[in-house]
Amino acid sequence: MLIPAPIRFVLRPSDARQGLLRRALRVLLGSFLAFAGIGHLVRPEEFLAQVPAWMPAPEAIVLISGLVELLLAAAVLLLPRWRRPVAIVVALFFLAILPGNIAQYTEARDAFGLTSDAARLTRLALHPLLWLWALAAGDVWPPVQRDRELRRP
Repeated sequence: MLIPAPIRFVLRPSDARQGLLRRALRVLLGSFLAFAGIGHLVRPEEFLAQVPAWMPAPEAIVLISGLVELLLAAAVLLLPRWRRPVAIVVALFFLAILPGNIAQYTEARDAFGLTSDAARLTRLALHPLLWLWALAAGDVWPPVQRDRELRRP
């Protein structure tokens, strides 16, 4: 089967110890982070709605968080041997942006098509799924059983 070089690089044998589902979660997570990071740079006005009013220099925060997302995307996709520590850093990054989602809800700011309190609250309620996604993609949680002999038939 002919697989494009970038995909072959991401799915190279060095991450063969990771199961197919988690590898797919990792590739999707890296793609999501890259897409969001690029979005910060090309459409910063959408992301400005998430910067809490009490934070200084909102434009700089949007720019820096976009660059961080791009770096995290590269780490997720290109460092499969470091997937556990990278996953923890990504989960911590998602924790760090939680105040932005809270601010968007509490300050009733419209962005990303979220024009009602119900839509903003739904996004806020789904935020923990980002943490689970990062941890699952990095084989951090739920724990991966490595030894086949320990599995019950």
